[in-house]
Amino acid sequence: MPKKILAVDDERHIVRLVQVNLERAGYTVVTAYDGKEALEKVASEQPDLVVLDVMMPYMDGFEVLQNLRKNQATRDLPVIMLTAKAQDADVFRGWQSGVDCYLTKPFNPMELISFVKRIFKSLEGGDDDGSKVYDLGKS
Repeated sequence: MPKKILAVDDERHIVRLVQVNLERAGYTVVTAYDGKEALEKVASEQPDLVVLDVMMPYMDGFEVLQNLRKNQATRDLPVIMLTAKAQDADVFRGWQSGVDCYLTKPFNPMELISFVKRIFKSLEGGDDDGSKVYDLGKS
């Protein structure tokens, strides 16, 4: 059964770009368009990974991430931030909030797919100590 990924962004063309490319890579993709809907979809769809924008209505991506990390059922859910917020303070806030990968827009869809694959590979036993540290350095 393919891994399920939740793509969240208030810009529908970005969600569609992420969805099409992840589906071509063999993943099942569900979508949400704001932070509140993202949390609802996490609860109802139980995705294996979330691709999350920061700047969204109702609840921004950092708030969504904090909610996920506080919840016992979702605290270990991998999250990739995909955002235009590229300032050092924003990236640092993402890492401090527990993001697994921080990718800035504009982005290369193949790079996103590469990060998704690396995270899933790591979760399947790619690291011996069980830590949530991923080697996401660009090759």
